[in-house]
Amino acid sequence: MYANLVISLAAVAGAVQTPSRVTRVSRAHTSAVRMATVAPPEAAALGETKEVEMAVCPETMWGQQLDIVKAQEQLRSQERPQFPLELKAAEEVQQAGDTAAELAWFREHASELRTKMETNGAVVLRGFKLTQEPEGFQQMYEALGLEPCLDPLHSVSARPMVDKKSAVYEAVNKESRKNFFIGMHNEFVGKRAPRRAAFVCFKPAEEGGEFLLADGRGVLADIDSDLAKRLYERQIRYSVMELPFFGWIDSLPEPLRPPVMGAVKGVVTAALNAKVDFDVELIWGEAGYDGVRMLQARAPVQPPVVAHPSTGEPTWFCNVHSHSSVLRKQREEKYGAERFESGASQINKSDMYYGDGEPLTEEELKHLDETTMKNVHFVKMQKGDVVLLDNYCTMHGRNVFDGTRKHAVTWFK
Repeated sequence: MYANLVISLAAVAGAVQTPSRVTRVSRAHTSAVRMATVAPPEAAALGETKEVEMAVCPETMWGQQLDIVKAQEQLRSQERPQFPLELKAAEEVQQAGDTAAELAWFREHASELRTKMETNGAVVLRGFKLTQEPEGFQQMYEALGLEPCLDPLHSVSARPMVDKKSAVYEAVNKESRKNFFIGMHNEFVGKRAPRRAAFVCFKPAEEGGEFLLADGRGVLADIDSDLAKRLYERQIRYSVMELPFFGWIDSLPEPLRPPVMGAVKGVVTAALNAKVDFDVELIWGEAGYDGVRMLQARAPVQPPVVAHPSTGEPTWFCNVHSHSSVLRKQREEKYGAERFESGASQINKSDMYYGDGEPLTEEELKHLDETTMKNVHFVKMQKGDVVLLDNYCTMHGRNVFDGTRKHAVTWFK
């Protein structure tokens, strides 16, 4: 998720600064049976786990060019599998009462579970003791034959790991962000996206904190056809951060401002592009914090819809719900603003535009928000519960929460 990019790049901005009570989300559109992820217990709790070899996060597979009208017609006419699919530990496994029996069950059903991840999009596993601790979680995904990969933002180390020997990542679990509703998104950064993921709960929040899931195929099917066609043809582009630290330039004599702005932009551009493996374009603006002159970093243009790498099914692969500054502001008005605790947090401002830079209208954003939430499932995970998902056809997010919530994630090739 682009938002994490800023955590390790805050120093870049520093180098060019001036020289001198939680409301629960309505369940009106949820099923009976959801990033973002959060941290597992302390690293020491991992015990003695063998070191995991992690491949580089694979490059995003955009698939072939689509006829977006036919793609939506296809999705609307076909019957889709249950989403998410919920599976509980088999009775015979529960009766055995030991983690060895559970591990054997995962090995026996590995192929079936991998297939269901792809066809159903998400599989919720409940009632297993093995996955209540990080070591057992690792044994589970190894038994399924899933190959861990590095986080998409590994080059900037934006998301900390629980332990250097593990493939289990921490994420958004800070108390300061508990009232920050994490919008629906696929996990990708620039040109890299994991194929699959396993989210695990080590401790549920006392209130809220549901893991959110949405089938991208269902979202695409429900989007207004004219809007879908317009977005696909014009493509989209994300703003990944804002650097609001350049008000001092306005205090310079007028003749000096253009060359200074050019030099600053060049230095910051070089620094950012050295950190990531995709081109970042910086654009000057004056609408940043308190009207201060700022630099906005934008990622390359990309399509909002992709063909699934294996099935070829068209699916919504667009993070407007999590990245739109308008939608984020609306959620802040409902749940309260995030409490900024660092410079990195303060530059964590994303947005989304058409590929040509034009912003989406409020009407378009309202439709995309409503369509997305219509397809969201709130999954209240308990200790040991695991959600296996296909990152291309399934979006994830997180509800606001109160208390302490400890979840984790591992990405896979």
